[in-house]
Amino acid sequence: MPRVLLLFLDGVGLGAADAAHNPFVTAHTPTLRALSGGRSWLRNTPRIAHNGAIFVPTDACLGVDGRPQSATGQAAILTGRNVSALLGEHYGPRPNAAIRKLLARDNLFKRVVEAGGRAALLNAFPPRFFERLASGKRLPSSVQHAALSAGVALCTEADLYNGRALSPDWTGEGWRSELGYTDTPLYTPREAGERLATLAREYDFAMFSHWVSDVVGHRGPLARGVALLELFDAVLAGLLSAWDARDGLLVITSDHGNLEDLSTRTHTRNPVPTVAIGAGRALFAEGLRDLTGIAGGILRVLGLQKRESDG
Repeated sequence: MPRVLLLFLDGVGLGAADAAHNPFVTAHTPTLRALSGGRSWLRNTPRIAHNGAIFVPTDACLGVDGRPQSATGQAAILTGRNVSALLGEHYGPRPNAAIRKLLARDNLFKRVVEAGGRAALLNAFPPRFFERLASGKRLPSSVQHAALSAGVALCTEADLYNGRALSPDWTGEGWRSELGYTDTPLYTPREAGERLATLAREYDFAMFSHWVSDVVGHRGPLARGVALLELFDAVLAGLLSAWDARDGLLVITSDHGNLEDLSTRTHTRNPVPTVAIGAGRALFAEGLRDLTGIAGGILRVLGLQKRESDG
């Protein structure tokens, strides 16, 4: 089966062309623009097939009132089911018992493992994260719960040190500035992207979760949003330079809007960007309109059948 890397950006939507509040308007992002026909990632950017990529504005509201939330949005991405509609509401940030049950029953990690493939979540987590999980003081996110329920071990501090996983901020700076480490690996943005490509090459399905974008969406300011997008653009340039598009599909998507409208500190109902790059991109994007189409598209590319219960 071809390889698939799912690059998840938390809280990134397609907003208005408002330079005062949307960092996508002023950020220098040549790599992102090259994937969308030279256009900024905005609300009026249409579905575009260009430069070996397909850009698809993707509905995150799923026909449910209220602002989309992380737990239900991530669960929809990973299961292919309209979890918000099943619950009757958008829910988050952490999954409740009903969402955890849906994720444990079926998700992309589980499907790949059951088919005899290799799956991984390529984020490294510090010891205190595992301590809080074990104590019950912290619930895993929908992404983390999906991996754990499939028997996919979460990467540790040791994996970060030996280059087997990356920090959620890409470069590893956060482990030093926020967690107090002094000797953890540091990468340039391009090196981080290249490392991610190298790691993903060892798995049939790999996922990397970048949640810092949602934090900046809630807190701002605009300058930090611009800096984050320019950092991601450089990471993506490194990733694409090392990605073998002949036998690998790279999918970028998000669970809800937030970063694209810093006039508010809450989530938005904007569509989110989904980008498919490389082998099988047309097969993946076929019929894609909302978050429930992500899992089905990835399963098609992997040659795994979508179950009746996925609808």
